[in-house]
Amino acid sequence: MTVDVRAVTESEFPDWLRGLRTGFLRPPDVPDGDVADRLPHTDLARTLGAFDRDRIVATFRSFRQEVSTPGGGSLPADAITQVTVSPTHRRQGLLGRMMAADLAAAKERGDAIATLIAAEYPIYGRFGFGPASWTTEWSVDLRRAGLDPRRSGRPEDGGRVDLSDGDEIRKIGPALHRRLAGVRAGVTDRTERNWAQGTGLGFQLDPWTEPYYAVYRSASGEPEGFVSYRTDDKWDDTKQPLNTATVRDLVAVTPAAERALWLYLCSLDWVTTVRSGYRAPDDPLPELLPDPRAARTVSHADMLWVRVLDVVRLLEGRAYPVADSLVLEVRDADGPAGGRFRLDASPEGASCVRTDASADLVLGVAELGTLAFGDRSAVRLARLGRAEEATAGAAARADLLFRTALRPFSPDIF
Repeated sequence: MTVDVRAVTESEFPDWLRGLRTGFLRPPDVPDGDVADRLPHTDLARTLGAFDRDRIVATFRSFRQEVSTPGGGSLPADAITQVTVSPTHRRQGLLGRMMAADLAAAKERGDAIATLIAAEYPIYGRFGFGPASWTTEWSVDLRRAGLDPRRSGRPEDGGRVDLSDGDEIRKIGPALHRRLAGVRAGVTDRTERNWAQGTGLGFQLDPWTEPYYAVYRSASGEPEGFVSYRTDDKWDDTKQPLNTATVRDLVAVTPAAERALWLYLCSLDWVTTVRSGYRAPDDPLPELLPDPRAARTVSHADMLWVRVLDVVRLLEGRAYPVADSLVLEVRDADGPAGGRFRLDASPEGASCVRTDASADLVLGVAELGTLAFGDRSAVRLARLGRAEEATAGAAARADLLFRTALRPFSPDIF
């Protein structure tokens, strides 16, 4: 029988959640609290299911999102999430049908890009997505770090670190997160519900363990960062502590806050290991230590994937550190982003228009997304065979134009 792909109704939502849990290898029974918690925050018109008779065998959902761009701007995005295909229906084109329907609707709405977090790397390139940000996690062996054990953990810049709680984080966190988006590209917005769930309110799929919270305030008393973390309770046979502090969330909007919060975590009594959680690959943590080798990389992987829907809006929606003009030829098969575009950019602003002029740089739509957010070098893309210089030196010029002082950072999985 033909599998029908369509938006689900409210009465079908529990079955859709069952299909989702099946696809993600979670127990297929759906807690009542899960339905009650999710349904008010789910746009059913953007929640697709593939129906084989009375069973939902594939799931797909999207929602509105804002993503920060280089220079402190933001773009409206079609955030794609909860994509599954049941094992009985793989390789039947269901993901392609759902993706095509969603991207067409996103283009019609005027979204500049689509975004997702890829569970598996090979899947989404064929739909024009490319990784626009990467993430790194470190495990710090404090016994090797070279830090003075007599250090109190108090900042030396006149600021202070105070223990806090979820109530305060819900009050000060949103403004700090918005400031983070102003200095880092790739930051996705957080809703009030995100802050509530991230601090233990509302329905939780997994048992909640209350974390510790700490806030950094500058010498003037202004909050400039916070961290939430959990600790375990491990001791060796000689009664020596072997505890690990694991970071759940760390938002710092100034270098002073970043330094102070990391050094605070590295000064906790009984803690011998700090797990950083997902951080930007250029996070200063390793080099804050007298011995950076004490920070062992335990994970380095792609994070936010971007699919360009509107080239003009994307390229005009970011800042540029130098002045130059480039003609980019974007290859997008039958997609919405294909064509040639003349970008005239400077620190004062940018304009981008379609053109018939000869191309300087030729690249695919996936590569454009990685380049536009500042995480990839055009020279490197050319060396990899993923971009082509039609004008000598165009890749190096593109690097000067698109480079960012800080690498994109996407702290949230959605």
